[in-house]
Amino acid sequence: MNVMITGAAGGLGRAFADECGSRGYNLFLTDINDDGLQCIKRGLERQFNITVVTKACDLTNAESVDNMLDFIDRHEIRFDMLLNVAGLDYEGDFIGRERENLVKIVLLNNAATLRITHAVLKRRIPGRNFTIVFVSSLASMFPMPLKATYAASKRFLLDFATSLRQELKDENVNVLTLCPGGMVTTQAAMSGIRAQGFWGNATTSPLETVARNTIDRALAGKSVYVPGKLNQALAFLGKVIPRSWVAAVVYWRWKEVSGRGLIS
Repeated sequence: MNVMITGAAGGLGRAFADECGSRGYNLFLTDINDDGLQCIKRGLERQFNITVVTKACDLTNAESVDNMLDFIDRHEIRFDMLLNVAGLDYEGDFIGRERENLVKIVLLNNAATLRITHAVLKRRIPGRNFTIVFVSSLASMFPMPLKATYAASKRFLLDFATSLRQELKDENVNVLTLCPGGMVTTQAAMSGIRAQGFWGNATTSPLETVARNTIDRALAGKSVYVPGKLNQALAFLGKVIPRSWVAAVVYWRWKEVSGRGLIS
């Protein structure tokens, strides 16, 4: 099994790489952080005796992506699975954020993910099953004031993945969308979890568990995975409660947290 992972130097990307390595899968890892990639490569090859290829790439830059694809083609690398992990967020109200940071959310979470997915689908191994995982978020289930751009970008991934799954179901391609709550991936993520108190901790899932269960479900042909019983209940409520009510409650909650200076 040959697996490509984007955002591989981040917390969830590393967890996916470890899980795939433990299964004996060969890996192609990409991230903007080349030092992080090299560190992960050495550890995986030593621990699991697998082939790990890395290529640093700025996924928001078309030329950088084309250079990576040229590298893939020169080495005749083809894939069985794509894990779209790369993404980012900037907390806070829309008007208070830097304009280009807001645009960067969409460039990476959406445009870059489309670019990579399209390219890798054309580089899958002929005649074999192919699996795609999109890392969305529990935030995709709700309108999220004070996280509006991020939540909307993740909603795009959820809707796109659902549509793509239908398009490709007769071509032996399965598409799964991962919609986790909080995860301990970066310092900013940890600060956000702490800021929410009980709810932050209650909706947070261990990275290793999420990675393992995601791959299991993707290979079993599942379409959506929301880790955690509480998160699943919240996702259900997001479908049945009017979205304007949800937006009001979310705004009140995040405004309270940010008002205490815990989120800037």
